Amino acid sequence: MREQSRFVPDKALTQLLKLQAEAVDAPPATQAELLNQLSMANLRAGHSDAALSAADQLIAYGQSLHDDAIVAKGQMVKSFVLFDRADVKAAHQLSFDAEKTAATSSNLALRSQVAVAVGETYAAQGNFPAALVKLQNGVDMARQVNDDPVILVGALNALVGLYTQMKDYDKASSALEELLTETEKLRSPGRMAAAKITEYGLAIDSGQPKRALRALLQSLDLERKLGAERMMGVTLVNLSDSYLKEHDYPRAAQYANESLRSTQLTNDKSVEATARVNLGQAYLGMGRIAEGKKQYEAGMARYEQENNKPDLQSALREYGEALERVGDLGGAVSAYHRERALSNELFEKQRRQAVLELQEKYETEKKQRQIQLLSQENQVKGAEIDNRRLQQRVWWLLALVFALASVVVGLLYRKVRHTNAQLEVKNLELKAQSTLDPLTSLYNRRHFQDFMRDCLHTGLPVLDKRTLHGDDIVGALFLLDVDHFKHINDRYGHAAGDAVLRMIAENLRVVLRETDMIVRWGGEEFLAFLPALPRHGVDEVARRILAGISSQVIRYQEQEISVNVSVGFSPFPLAPAGAPLPWERAVNLVDMALYLAKAHGRNRAYGVRGFNNFQHTSMEQIEQDLEGAWRAGFVDLSVVFGGEQEQRAAEHNNVVPLKRPPQEPATTTPH
Repeated sequence: MREQSRFVPDKALTQLLKLQAEAVDAPPATQAELLNQLSMANLRAGHSDAALSAADQLIAYGQSLHDDAIVAKGQMVKSFVLFDRADVKAAHQLSFDAEKTAATSSNLALRSQVAVAVGETYAAQGNFPAALVKLQNGVDMARQVNDDPVILVGALNALVGLYTQMKDYDKASSALEELLTETEKLRSPGRMAAAKITEYGLAIDSGQPKRALRALLQSLDLERKLGAERMMGVTLVNLSDSYLKEHDYPRAAQYANESLRSTQLTNDKSVEATARVNLGQAYLGMGRIAEGKKQYEAGMARYEQENNKPDLQSALREYGEALERVGDLGGAVSAYHRERALSNELFEKQRRQAVLELQEKYETEKKQRQIQLLSQENQVKGAEIDNRRLQQRVWWLLALVFALASVVVGLLYRKVRHTNAQLEVKNLELKAQSTLDPLTSLYNRRHFQDFMRDCLHTGLPVLDKRTLHGDDIVGALFLLDVDHFKHINDRYGHAAGDAVLRMIAENLRVVLRETDMIVRWGGEEFLAFLPALPRHGVDEVARRILAGISSQVIRYQEQEISVNVSVGFSPFPLAPAGAPLPWERAVNLVDMALYLAKAHGRNRAYGVRGFNNFQHTSMEQIEQDLEGAWRAGFVDLSVVFGGEQEQRAAEHNNVVPLKRPPQEPATTTPH
C-alpha cells in the first residue's frame, strides 16, 4: 500500500481506511505505520487537512508510548504536510526536530529517511555543504537496510537532485546510474517512472534536451500504464515545456491541454497553473493571441494566490517576450514592468536575508571570541591565585614564580593580539562580501545605494565645468540588460549564462574608466555610473558598450555564444524645470529607456537627453509612458544602434536624435 499510495493515492486511501478498523488490536508499530501511510496518502490525494490530522495523531500516539521512533516518524510526515501548505519555516524546523528525536533509534530505515529529509531541508535553504553531508549519511545508512530496498532508491534519488542543484553533473550522473540500477531491481513501474523524472531534471539542467525529452516520454508511458494521474500531470506539463523550447507550439499545446485535464482530475492547482502558462505561450506562438493571453493570466493568477513569486517572475518575463514576438508591444512593456517590480521586491527580500545571515554569523563568531577571552582571563586569574599561595608557602621560590607568571602573561598577550588580528581580517572579509557581487566581482546594488546616499550628504562632484570646446561636464547613468538571456540558459545551461555575465563584467571594465562605478544591478542587468564626462560624449559611451559586448564570442563546451545587450542611458543629474531629479527617479527613467530599446528591436541604446515644455506635463506622466512623452515633444531622445544596424547608421556616427516638437504627430517608430 505504501507503493500504491505513492503513485495511485486514491486507491490506497480507500484500502487504508478499511484496514483502520481492523488495526485496533495490532502491535504499536503496525498502528503507527498505518497512521503514517494515511497521512501520506491523504497528502498525495490533495486532502491536506486530513493529512495533517493523521500526522498529529501519529505524534501523539508515539508520545503516549514514549516511543521516539514513532514520534520522529510523525514529525517527518507532518513536515511534508506543512511544506505542501507553504508553511516552509515550520516544515524545516520539524525536519530538524525529527532528526534529534530519531538520533537514538536503532531503526536504520527511519534514520536514513530522516537524514534525507534534513538534507533536502538544508538544500532548500541553500546550505549545500550541510545538505550533502546529510544525504551522503542517508545513502550510507540505506545501504545497510537489507529488508527494504526502496529506502536506498529514495536516498539516491534525493542525492542526484542535490548534485544537480550544485551543478556537479559528473557526480550527479554517477549517482543516477546507481539509482537506475537499484530501481531496475525493484521491478516497480512507478519507481522507474520517478527515476526517469530525476534523469529528466539532470538532463535539462546540464543542457541535454534530447535525453531530457526521451526520459519524459519513457516516464509518461510507465505512468499511463499505472494510472498514476498525479504524476502524469507533472510529466505532461514538463513535456509541453520541452516542446516550447523547440518552438513546436502545436505539440506543446497538446501536452499542456492533456496536463490540464489530468490536474483537474487530481485537483493539483499548482501544476494546473504551470500548464495554463505553457498553454498560453503555445497559443501565442500559434497566433491565437486572445486565447493565449487568457490562459497566461489564469496561470499567473494562481501563482499570485499561492504567493509563488519566483515562478510568477519567470512567467512574467516569458509573457513579455512572447507578447513582443507577436507584436503586442504595449502588453509586453506592461509585463516587463510587473516583472521588474516583482524582481525589485525579491531582490530586497534576499538582500535583507543576506544581511541578517552575515550579522548572525558575525555575532556567533564574536560570542566565540568572547568565550575564549573569558576562558583565558580565568586561566590568568587562576595562575595569580596559585602564585599567591606559592609566595606564602615558599619564599625562596619567589623569583622563579614571578618569572613563570611573566611568561604566561606574555603568551596570553600575544594570543590576544593574534585573536584581534584575526577579527580585523574577518571584518574586512565581511565588508567585501557586503559590497561585491560574488559572480562578477562588480559592486552590488546595496553598495551603489549606499554610495548615492553618501553623495546626498557630501554633495555630488561639481559638474558645471566646461571643456575646451565649450561643452559642459556631466555625470551619466547607463543601465543594460542581456538580450534573450533566458534562451542562453535554456539552450546551453546556467553555467554558460554565468560565463556570459562574467564576460560582460570584464568587457565593461575594459570599455569604461577605472573611476567609473560598475554595478551588477540584479540577474542579467548591469548599471554604470560615470561621474564626469563631456555631454557630447555620453552617446559615444553607449556606442562603445554596444560594440564592445557584441564583438565578443563566448566559447563554452565547443559552442560559440554571441551576446548583445540593450541599453538605457541619460546624463546625470537630470533637471526638468531646473529641479534635479533624485537618483532613484533618474534610474527609473533610464530603465524606461531600456524597455524602449528592448521593445524596438534590442541591440541598441535609447538615451534621455532632456525635457521640453515641462510646464505642460509632469514627471509622473513621463514615467508612466516615456514613448508617449517623446512623441508629444516633452522629452528629447537619441538612439544608438549596435551590430549590423551600426553600419547602416554610420553616416550619423551611430547616434540618431529623436527630438519631436509637440505639434508634429508621430507617424513612424524611431529606428
